[in-house]
Amino acid sequence: MKIEINKNLVEFTPENDDEKKKLEALWRLMVDCVRFSKKMVPVGEYIPSKNNMARFAIEGLNTTDKTKAYPEVHVDKDCRCYCQTCNKYVELKKGDQIPPCCGRLMEVLD
Repeated sequence: MKIEINKNLVEFTPENDDEKKKLEALWRLMVDCVRFSKKMVPVGEYIPSKNNMARFAIEGLNTTDKTKAYPEVHVDKDCRCYCQTCNKYVELKKGDQIPPCCGRLMEVLD
């Protein structure tokens, strides 16, 4: 993973497919287009001579409340769904579960 720092802007550039998947997962975890995005704050210390890992906590991520999970809604026919926030599209088959995106369930398009 390549990391560039320019004043208050940090850029992460994945250098292989595994890093791309992990960065995408982190992005989806951190970004909420509907509400407020979360923040990463440092935990402990990072001293390269002691260990090769820096640790961060994600503020605003509720890891204990499972009651706010999305409802399980399935489509009754083949269709396309989209996110009203980011315009992402997915094609679903009859019986597939409607996925969440940007903090809410996607909308059925057709």
